[in-house]
Amino acid sequence: MKRSEINRALREMEAMICAYRVALPPFCHFTPDEWASKGHAFDEVRDNLLGWDITDYGLGDFDRVGFSLITLRNGNLAKKEQYPKTYAEKLLYLKEGQYSPNHFHWSKTEDIINRAGGTLLIRVYNSNPDESLDPASPVTVHLDGETRVVPAGTQVRLTPGMSISISPRLYHDFEVEPGTGPVLIGEVSAVNDDQSDNRFLPPVGRFPSIEEDEPPYRLLCTEYPPAAE
Repeated sequence: MKRSEINRALREMEAMICAYRVALPPFCHFTPDEWASKGHAFDEVRDNLLGWDITDYGLGDFDRVGFSLITLRNGNLAKKEQYPKTYAEKLLYLKEGQYSPNHFHWSKTEDIINRAGGTLLIRVYNSNPDESLDPASPVTVHLDGETRVVPAGTQVRLTPGMSISISPRLYHDFEVEPGTGPVLIGEVSAVNDDQSDNRFLPPVGRFPSIEEDEPPYRLLCTEYPPAAE
């Protein structure tokens, strides 16, 4: 992705967050220059990849296949003694016309919540023991305390305030219902590990390569400099 494209996506998500009066933690507002001066007091942010995360899944077409995210809190499975949290929380932003590819998580259970905006569509499939997609078997979904059984490939509609629980190995993707506008999404989950707990089908990348065509507005969670001494 071009840095200008990332900067534009960051500002667009910030604008929607501001419009719905959602307050972000201080580290989400640090400039690149401020990050250069931050010491070990912010190791939790660095080590657990808290903060901004813009991805085009390595496909180079962000407006069609992409997602804007902020990880607000997270534990760390590799450093449980240092970071004992067993949970994570994210904010996500998806525009009309954007798609987040089909995937499942081997270990993470998550609730996906439509916090505000348009109607979120989440397509669901079971997986087979060999991790392939099961195109036929009905899927049991849990929506705000209601259990439903839906045909494979159903796009579950989440209007603002609604949520769905996604269990491990349940294939799912994200879209916005046309004509309803962008969606601000919440995610509450077990510890999040985007380095090793995503199985995409078909395979795609997770973090973008960046072409520096302008200075960064914010640093992404994979870009923090080492702690200042």
